[in-house]
Amino acid sequence: MIPPVPAGWARRALGAAAGLALDRLAGEPPLPARLHPVAVFGAGVAALERRLYDDRLGPGAALAAAGVGAAALAGAALRSPAAATYVSASGRGLHEAALAVADALDARDLDGARALLSSLVGRDPSQLDEADIARAVVESVAENTTDAVVAPALWTVAAGPVGAFVHRAGDTLDSMVGYRDDRYRRFGTASARLDDALAWVPARATAALVALARPGRAAAVARTVRRDAGRHPSPNAGVAEAAFAAALDLRLGGGENRYGGHMEVRPPLGEGRTPDRSDVRAAVALSRAVTWLLAGLLAGAAVTAVAARAVAARTTGTARTARSAGNPAP
Repeated sequence: MIPPVPAGWARRALGAAAGLALDRLAGEPPLPARLHPVAVFGAGVAALERRLYDDRLGPGAALAAAGVGAAALAGAALRSPAAATYVSASGRGLHEAALAVADALDARDLDGARALLSSLVGRDPSQLDEADIARAVVESVAENTTDAVVAPALWTVAAGPVGAFVHRAGDTLDSMVGYRDDRYRRFGTASARLDDALAWVPARATAALVALARPGRAAAVARTVRRDAGRHPSPNAGVAEAAFAAALDLRLGGGENRYGGHMEVRPPLGEGRTPDRSDVRAAVALSRAVTWLLAGLLAGAAVTAVAARAVAARTTGTARTARSAGNPAP
């Protein structure tokens, strides 16, 4: 007997696949930057932060709760899984930003590369050399493949537009207040922990997709994630970065990163060589492959689910017909 498929699951999976494809093909919604839903949400969070800020856990938790609540209401109003995934995903934007840094590095324009890097990472780029910039971009592409591609799609499948928007809210809150510096060490704790929870499964799905996208390196990906990911200060970024390091045969991490007045020493991830500017394009190609692979898997799963339901319905109908005619079911 074919197990029943949860109602709406196939629609959500197909919508998530369509949203990823639309983001990949069209890029960001054709709106002024200040009117993008994420920008509007960020402006609202910033305004609320100014009213709520106090160097304590409680006000930070209130900010996170308000942001998540607003995002859930917006998702419930939107209703379309495809639109929610498209608005929440930003894979093409991530790839374009990374390739812009690669172009600057190819032109030996270190100042330009440092300026462009600020759109990808929160670390201070002012003292980074070419190798440091390349490493930072590859790490950002890896981490944000989870946040900008895999997580929006999986949360759409799990909980529809509400799930997609709640994840994006958590990610945005973390990027705004989830720092470990003096201002946000306590106030940003709730947002940082929320983002960790929302990205936990998607980060591990990203590692699995990386292994599927580069099957020749799958064993190295599994080994490196198992051995190195836990060394990273983030429970999720380390998983994605370790997977990319192994798939690209690179050594990521292993350096000092300054975030404002806060310094983090990152452990090494992987056993390969130090990244150079050519590896930025390789990382983007891998992230694109993960995007299309996930879209294909979700679309295939949705079609299979619909077909299974159709088979189950025909089988049930045949059995009922046979019973009503007084004949045994075939």
